[in-house]
Amino acid sequence: MAGRQKRPLGELFGLNNFGVNLTHLAPGAVSALRHAHSRQDEFVYILQGHPTLHTDEGRTPLAPGDCAGFAAGSGNGHRLVNETAQEVVYLEVGDRTAGDAASYPDDDLQAVQIDGQWRFTRKDGTPYG
Repeated sequence: MAGRQKRPLGELFGLNNFGVNLTHLAPGAVSALRHAHSRQDEFVYILQGHPTLHTDEGRTPLAPGDCAGFAAGSGNGHRLVNETAQEVVYLEVGDRTAGDAASYPDDDLQAVQIDGQWRFTRKDGTPYG
């Protein structure tokens, strides 16, 4: 994603069961396509800036000290969007449960994790390219 920088932190300590990233979003950048995981929980904690959380319920402004969590299997598509002129910095934490799948409610895209690798297809299962 353009304007997004992720710095993996968990790997520095040999963590394998969950990931921790320090993520920066430039003005106008997004964290990801809006998505939901079938088997992996996600959590974000805002350190700097004022991103907008986009979910199935709508848009929620966030500020430093705010957090949000997304339970596996909830089906609630989510992402952060930096709609401001200042950089946004946050921690993202997610578990690494095998066999995950991701749905993308706004895009003709789905993803399935097979043997630790993500396979992306259209919603009807046809491959890209």
